[in-house]
Amino acid sequence: FKGRNMDLVIVESPAKAKTIEKYLGTGYKVMASVGHIIDLPPDSLGVDVANGFKPAYTVIDGKQKVISALKKTAKTADTVYLAPDPDREGEAIAWHIAEQIKEKNKPIKRVLFNEITKKGILDGISNPGQINENRVNAQQSRRILDRLVGYMVSPLLWKPLKKGLSAGRVQSVALRLVCEREQEIETFVPVESWSIDADFEVKDKSGKESGILKAKLDKVGGKKAEIKTEEEAAKILNNLPELFSVSSAIKKEVKQSPAFPFITSRMQQEAIRRFGFTAKKVMMLAQQLYEGIELGSEGPVGLITYMRTDSVRISPEAQAECAAYVEKKYGKEYLPAKKRASKKNQANVQDAHEAIRPTSVEKTPDNMKKFLTTDQYKLYKLIWERFVASQMADAVYDQTAVLIEGGELLFKASVRVMKFAGFSALYTESKEDIEDEERESQILFEIECGREAELKKIDKKQHFTQSPPRFTEASLVKMLEQEGIGRPSTYASIISTIVDRKYTEFAEKKFKPTELGRIVNSMLITNFPKIFDVKFTAEMEKELDLIEEGKENWTDVLSSFYKDFDKELKAASFGKISSDLQTDKKCPSCGEGSLIIKCGKNGSFLACSKYPSCSFTSDFKREENGEITLLEAKEREGTGIICEKCGRELVIKRSRYGEIAACPGYPDCKNIKNFMRLTDGSIKIIEPGEKINKPCPKCGGDLVIKSGKNGMFAACVKYPDCKFTTNVSVNGEGVIETTESKTGVSEEVCEKCGKPMIIKRGPRGPFLACSGYPNCKNAKSLKAAAKQKE
Repeated sequence: FKGRNMDLVIVESPAKAKTIEKYLGTGYKVMASVGHIIDLPPDSLGVDVANGFKPAYTVIDGKQKVISALKKTAKTADTVYLAPDPDREGEAIAWHIAEQIKEKNKPIKRVLFNEITKKGILDGISNPGQINENRVNAQQSRRILDRLVGYMVSPLLWKPLKKGLSAGRVQSVALRLVCEREQEIETFVPVESWSIDADFEVKDKSGKESGILKAKLDKVGGKKAEIKTEEEAAKILNNLPELFSVSSAIKKEVKQSPAFPFITSRMQQEAIRRFGFTAKKVMMLAQQLYEGIELGSEGPVGLITYMRTDSVRISPEAQAECAAYVEKKYGKEYLPAKKRASKKNQANVQDAHEAIRPTSVEKTPDNMKKFLTTDQYKLYKLIWERFVASQMADAVYDQTAVLIEGGELLFKASVRVMKFAGFSALYTESKEDIEDEERESQILFEIECGREAELKKIDKKQHFTQSPPRFTEASLVKMLEQEGIGRPSTYASIISTIVDRKYTEFAEKKFKPTELGRIVNSMLITNFPKIFDVKFTAEMEKELDLIEEGKENWTDVLSSFYKDFDKELKAASFGKISSDLQTDKKCPSCGEGSLIIKCGKNGSFLACSKYPSCSFTSDFKREENGEITLLEAKEREGTGIICEKCGRELVIKRSRYGEIAACPGYPDCKNIKNFMRLTDGSIKIIEPGEKINKPCPKCGGDLVIKSGKNGMFAACVKYPDCKFTTNVSVNGEGVIETTESKTGVSEEVCEKCGKPMIIKRGPRGPFLACSGYPNCKNAKSLKAAAKQKE
């Protein structure tokens, strides 16, 4: 500090440090720890179970320089203010930093910044406190729990499956939810039903105005209309009465209240539904908006309050500012009759922070748009509108329930007319599932009883009960929240993990378990029925909350957990852990064994349970109803190329390095070939050593095809004197060409954004990807592109 009296403020993020230093002025030095500085060791358990679960923390690689800089600066500071994020993780980081610098004998204080604005920073620094040890213990307990499960259970998956797989205390329960939903879908039996819709024309009392009532058949002969077959529906339509009339028209005023301001999970769900963001992306954007955005001459300013919260509470000051804005923008009638109160007695809610809201409603989305990226703007606008709408008046509707009778038939219709827009003038919440279109009528005159209703149109419609849908990212977040699994701040990492580990695939924006995921899930819940139970995991979250509240001792909670865990762990360790998934298929080779699903280096396959006496194996596919279908060699994708060794047609198989063309006569014939797919979907066999009609750009020597773990590439024949290599692609005429970058050129155009598609290489070979990445992430296989073109 060059001899001057100054205070040191330590935060997590360099971006936040810059914003805070601007507001605090010259009397303060603000430094960043860049996240955690110490953690459990990466290469050992790091927890002394026998000695009160004492953690053996070590300095994270690369953080020794950070610690040294913090110590050096703390030595000359008057006071050290620890200001990591105001949550459990932030509290733990503050504690770890305090442990590292306490030898400097300087006053160490904890400050909380709930918003990165001048007011928020000055309020926080003016009201310092001490590190919340209960919150630290809650975070430490979670970290130790996760380490115990991950470190002790994961290796049990390696021997029967493959090394590197992981189990997690919370991620494995999320996988279980996905697998159980898939099982519900596969075993679901649809039930048929029919409905009858009708359009009736009614007139007002003057007979001048008329309107159409869209109605549904509600009762037949005084009983609820339950039509099970088309014959029953046809019978009703064939015996319609000649006259219908309005038998009842009850009008009432209906009010709809706005949604509360965002909590973390609701923000994730809404942004996923509206914009197609991932939970991880939502949290990244929210972090940027919280830490500070450069607003021209104003400098960096935090635009939203802290984004990890499960409370809908807002401060009186924010409420007053919002009310003034609404009155000015929309008029006094758009304010609620009384201030809106937060929900009471919310389960599993820590009320330390406000709801997510703009730090100032005067910073409207339109005014901020020029300072934000497109995605930042979308999220900020969503947060801003949700907050402002939450403080506006109810929407008011006139709703009329109309009954229309004719003979034994009773139809029901609903007429809804907006009387006052209220909050809906600004914001309405999206829905996860699109339901059947509401048959809601729009008639502006009052409907009278006894008036004739002229039948204009009538239709029968077939329905089938629907299986529960696969989880979207938004609905999975919702389920995790409902079940009490994890915390809003962890949802993004939970979802990323089960996808990155290849336990689930995200197809058509919905989660589906892979065969590996099914096997891992089966192994875990069979051997650890309690530890990976949904209710048990939710109870553990409550225990962690009680630790934070000071109502539970953290070592007692860990001891109780470990007692159950150790019992299941020993049974799993010393018993036989099977990775096999049983099927109801008999082995077609020996006729005695049953076929089981195994997971190998190259994916899942079927094998006979009588191995080694029967060595039958087969590829398979799983139908939508969960049924297993064997794929004979002839059913695999053919190449149209004959094996020169035995005369069979080569077929496409998977290997650890991607797709290969292989002889179906294995193991008698072990002929394999590398190939590339052409843009029309056909394939071209590539022989290693094949020359390319292009000289080496470095030395002028010949370029030849070589095979590597990521596919084919071209290399100079003068290796090792010349080490030039380059990627290769195949053009439309089937000619091999070099590509200076990792991509090849394609004639395809992205159907999502209109930019050119390019050929990229992945572990499974070449594929088409949008050149607009990362803004557009459209990608597809060359085979799929060829089919689409057809």
